Amino acid sequence: MTVETEGYHRMKTKKKSNFGAYAFLIPAAVIYLSVIVVPVFYSLFISLFKWNGVSEKEFVGLKNYTTLFTADPTFAIALKNNLIWIVLTICVTMTVALGFAVILNKQFRGRTVFRAFFYFPCVIAPIAVAIIWRWIYNPNIGFINQFFKLIGVDFKQTWISDPKYSLYAIFIAALWQGIGQPMILFLAGLQSVSVDVLEAATIDGAGPVRKFFKVTVPLMKESFVMVIATLIVAAMKVYDVVQGLTGGGPNNSTQMLATYMYSQTFQYNNVGMGTAVACVMVVMMLVVIVPYISFTAKEK
Repeated sequence: MTVETEGYHRMKTKKKSNFGAYAFLIPAAVIYLSVIVVPVFYSLFISLFKWNGVSEKEFVGLKNYTTLFTADPTFAIALKNNLIWIVLTICVTMTVALGFAVILNKQFRGRTVFRAFFYFPCVIAPIAVAIIWRWIYNPNIGFINQFFKLIGVDFKQTWISDPKYSLYAIFIAALWQGIGQPMILFLAGLQSVSVDVLEAATIDGAGPVRKFFKVTVPLMKESFVMVIATLIVAAMKVYDVVQGLTGGGPNNSTQMLATYMYSQTFQYNNVGMGTAVACVMVVMMLVVIVPYISFTAKEK
């Protein structure tokens, strides 16, 4: 066999293997295009129209977006609440999850039971969590007010009916339910840290606190990237627990972008405006997540 013939057979074999690889990718590509890409572009198309979902569409261009950002106070409240929720999620949820992970990473009897105990709320449906916490926050027979009454403290608060506290009350319910997933991710990151590196840091005289922030945290960079990205996405699209507890009230004080999108689309039949809110949510998530992952996940 000549060199030219051998090279021809190699190229032919390579083309066959490439074709086989592409053939296996076709089903996934079809699903991805039909479920994600096409709906995203169709939603962007719908957001340029005034439409109630039944009658003829009326092209309005960017009017839906300009109305949202210049003449819609409810959208401003929802956007502010979502930003507050993101800050609370990053500062509180991530900190508490990391603290639980550090504690549960230590060797002690029953730690597996405690891991399952703290992770269990994560598998409960968010709407069920909303129902549970609605009873806990009940001003008359709720657990919190009844507890203060039991210990003799004259304290009674309408937790989810007061615009000053309702958003934070809902966040506590979401914190109780959502602490499990980031805790497990942090726990996996802690277990991946080399014991030899920690022992070397101890020999060099590093205390527990310094060892944690100077050695453990930098080695958990990938875990922090994953946790922060997933928490921000979850905070941007929070819906179930808010809808189940307050429905965006009282007086829109707990309105979120997702709940406002739902109300515009399905309650007021303003499909174009609701789709515009959805597109704003997608853009915000892309603006936050894509640069963060690209700059922090790359190797230095």
